Amino acid sequence: MPAGHLFEGWHVPRIRTKVTNFFIDTDWPLLDPELHSVAAQLRPQLFLDSASIEATAGKLKALIGSKDPGDRIYAESLCAVLQYELFRLAFGTAGGRRPKGGLAPWQETRVRDYIEENLEGRVSLALLARLVGLSTFHFAHAFKRSFGQPPHRYYTSRRIERAKALLTARSHSVTDIALALGFSWISTFTSTFHKATGLTPSEYRREHRQTMLDDFR
Repeated sequence: MPAGHLFEGWHVPRIRTKVTNFFIDTDWPLLDPELHSVAAQLRPQLFLDSASIEATAGKLKALIGSKDPGDRIYAESLCAVLQYELFRLAFGTAGGRRPKGGLAPWQETRVRDYIEENLEGRVSLALLARLVGLSTFHFAHAFKRSFGQPPHRYYTSRRIERAKALLTARSHSVTDIALALGFSWISTFTSTFHKATGLTPSEYRREHRQTMLDDFR
């Protein structure tokens, strides 16, 4: 339902119905500038059937309430994808061409340095795109071509590598490391670390120390 349109009607479900509503602001900074003029041409659609839109919406829904700062970049990436899928469904095109190349060397350096300096959670897709003068959609595609993985996965991998380095130092507790990397809950940090390494932070620390002792012997 695009802004400026009215829809009303009745539906009597035969089973309990669950509804998730997404409100998209066409003045939102994450909306690709190329799509502003196209957005005004959108018309209401009922009972649309799109597996890609349903899948993207489902991923966004799963992120609601997440305490992991890394999920912010993932959510913003999904929002950009959802925008293009909606426009493609309405017009048969997303309104703009996908970038064929990756980031320029200076763009790669600027983005990499910024991420390394802000692993505690002050990173967003829109901010990274602004750093190199690209729209969020074009930045996400160019980033993946340059780094071999989407921005949110790269960001998470760098946080995990920083966590590993901190875990090898006895002066840092698991709680301190989690807070230093922007995790509000130790359980979220533990889950993210385990998903990436197959070990909990404490298990990784014990395994590293045992390896050091074995090498010393």
